[in-house]
Amino acid sequence: MQQMGLQARLMSQALRKMSGNASKAGCTLMFLNQIRYKIGVFYGNPEVTSGGIALKFFASVRLEIRHIGKIKSAKGDEDIGVKVRVRVQKSKVSRPYKQAEFEIMFGEGVSKLGCILDCAELMEVVAKKGSWYSYKDIRLGQGREKALQYLRENPTVCDEIEKVVRAMIPEGTRHMAMLAFGQSSSQPEEEEVYDD
Repeated sequence: MQQMGLQARLMSQALRKMSGNASKAGCTLMFLNQIRYKIGVFYGNPEVTSGGIALKFFASVRLEIRHIGKIKSAKGDEDIGVKVRVRVQKSKVSRPYKQAEFEIMFGEGVSKLGCILDCAELMEVVAKKGSWYSYKDIRLGQGREKALQYLRENPTVCDEIEKVVRAMIPEGTRHMAMLAFGQSSSQPEEEEVYDD
C-alpha cells in the first residue's frame, strides 16, 4: 500500500538537494508537468499540478502553456502545428502574469515567420486591410497563411521586414526580441565599471 503524499515528499527532498547543486554548476533545470483536477472544489481553480507544491516554491519561472487552436495545411486535410497561449504564472526574474500567443509548427518549433508577421503587424510595419497583408507597396497575400507563404518564398522581403521590426524594438527589450526570433545574443555583455 502506497503512503499518502509520498511523491510530494520525495519531490521536496530531491529539490532541496538539486537546487543548490544546479546553482553552483550554473545550469538550468526544466520540469514539464501536467494538470490534474481536484475533486470537490467549489470555489477557486480546481486545476493543480501533480507532485505536491514543492516545485511551485522552488521554481524561479513557471509558464502555463495552453493549446488554443490547430493549424491546418493548405489543403486542410492534416494538422501541421498548434497555436498556443503562454502565461507567466510565477517569475522571480521579471514581471509575472504576462501572456503571449504564438504558433508551434510540428517538426520545426516556434514559427519564426509567424512571430515576424505578428510583430510587424503590431508595430504597423505591415498593414492589414480586411484580410489583405501589405508591406509598403508589396501585397503579401490575402489571409495569414498566404502572407506567410509569400514571406517563405521571398526571404529578402522577410529579412527587410525583420530588420525594420528589430530597429523599432526598444533597447531594453532587445534581448527578449532575440529570444522571440529564436536567436541568442551574440555580443558579450560589457561589465559596468564604476568610478569613485
